[in-house]
Amino acid sequence: MYAAVRRYEGITDDAKAGRMVAESFVPLLEDVPGFIAYYWIDAGDGVMASLSVFDSKEGADRSVQIARAWVAEHAPTLIPNPPRVTEGPVVASGRA
Repeated sequence: MYAAVRRYEGITDDAKAGRMVAESFVPLLEDVPGFIAYYWIDAGDGVMASLSVFDSKEGADRSVQIARAWVAEHAPTLIPNPPRVTEGPVVASGRA
């Protein structure tokens, strides 16, 4: 498994960002081969993060590309700053 974490700062409306991500971004990721899971996290004070999990590095790489394009097209003023991206193989995990 591979994961990509993106941390966004300076988001101008957390609730709106969450709605938009759920409605139009998540479906794009679900179409990427090897998609496993996606989470959008509200850290408060205009900081949000995402976690994308795929079964291959190619899927994780593609999620970063899709996110960059989606923000530029759909939310450039809502999400004004580029994210800090951390990406790599999942080496440990757990589930309830």
